[in-house]
Amino acid sequence: MRLTYLMLRVPFIAFAFSLTTALAQQGSITPAAGPAPPSPAAASITLEQAIVRARANEPNFAAAVAASRVSALNLSIARAALLPSAVYHSQMLYTQGGGPTNFFGSAASPSAPRFIANNTIHEYTSQAVINETLGLQQVTAASRASAADAVAKAELEIARRGLVATVTGSFYQALAADRKVAVARRAAGEAAGFTNLAQQRESAREGAHADVVKAQLQQQQRDRDLADALLGAQKSHLDLGVLLLPDPRTPYTLAPGSLSPLPTRAEVEDSAMRFNPELNHALAALRVSTLDVTAARAAYLPDLALNFTYGIDAGQFAFNGRDGVKNLGYSASATLDIPVWDWLSTQHRVRQSEILRDAAHTVLTATQRLLIAQLDEFYAEASTARNQLESLDQSVQTAAESLRLTGLRYSAGEATVLEVVDAQNSLTASEISREDGTIRYQVALANLQLLTGAI
Repeated sequence: MRLTYLMLRVPFIAFAFSLTTALAQQGSITPAAGPAPPSPAAASITLEQAIVRARANEPNFAAAVAASRVSALNLSIARAALLPSAVYHSQMLYTQGGGPTNFFGSAASPSAPRFIANNTIHEYTSQAVINETLGLQQVTAASRASAADAVAKAELEIARRGLVATVTGSFYQALAADRKVAVARRAAGEAAGFTNLAQQRESAREGAHADVVKAQLQQQQRDRDLADALLGAQKSHLDLGVLLLPDPRTPYTLAPGSLSPLPTRAEVEDSAMRFNPELNHALAALRVSTLDVTAARAAYLPDLALNFTYGIDAGQFAFNGRDGVKNLGYSASATLDIPVWDWLSTQHRVRQSEILRDAAHTVLTATQRLLIAQLDEFYAEASTARNQLESLDQSVQTAAESLRLTGLRYSAGEATVLEVVDAQNSLTASEISREDGTIRYQVALANLQLLTGAI
């Protein structure tokens, strides 16, 4: 009995020793073409830091920011147009004298100007002029500029959330690629340890050479999988580095955050209706189109223009002229322009604006339907992914226990090499599925948060 116990014990010790050695050396199992691991000084970037970096580097977002700032200035300009404008006007006008006779052939003073439209040969103007135009068109223009500013802000928010979605997807893809590299390293080390065990059993005449061949094939496949995982991680880091870094080749690491809980359906619906940028953009665009209709109809109404001028308009540049005449004075005017006939141009402009308003209303209703569909879709995706996380963890634990038991049975000569290889493949597939499931939940939650304005 003791001899039998020793015969069973020795292969198990050999398997454990070989597996420990392989795991200790797995860091050196890298293909020649693979990238070097990040240096110890590489920066660690969280998702929040990645979003901040991307906002400073992404050109489309920068263009949206510029458009929003320009729209805000347009609003200020439109509001300023409602206020009186003040101008200081200074002019010196010289006109050729009329000579001994005037335009009608009668005798004239030499100081009379030859151009009858002018007042005198020498005319000096130094005046402060204030103008104001009152009309529905001016008021509507200010309101339209306000609505256009709301459209620009909504477009900026859409651009921001689009950038956040891109960065979030790339961040989690790169994070998943890093985790799959870790899985591939573990699987490659495990395969190397099993190859050593099979060779030892063959040397002790306890296993067939076919077991060694099968183990070597498994090890070669795991090495190729590791090379592919390293290449995928390098590509993911470069793609993300283009968004974040001046030089995308700069080494960096990713700091994963904790899994956030899924909000309730009522909270999601309330936030989506109040903070969704696509819906706000459609509402603002409809308001702009409605104000365009009002502005077009305002052409049917009269405009009142007011003018007030104070200063000098005389033949001498002085407060007082010859013979005690005072040059300093003022004038005021009021002009009312009433439209009468423009060959139906105003009517056609009104019809054009009404057509665009109806199209904007169609866009709004389509946006509302799309929001309802996306809300259900994203929430169902996040809920399903969250519910599967616990099952994926259990699958990994079960696969790891299966591999342990199968290794013990193989060491005792009760399991075949195919069973060991199948258990190794099951564990690797379970770990990869768990990483994919985690990333799936994080991306689905991020999409839901973007839809509701949480991030």
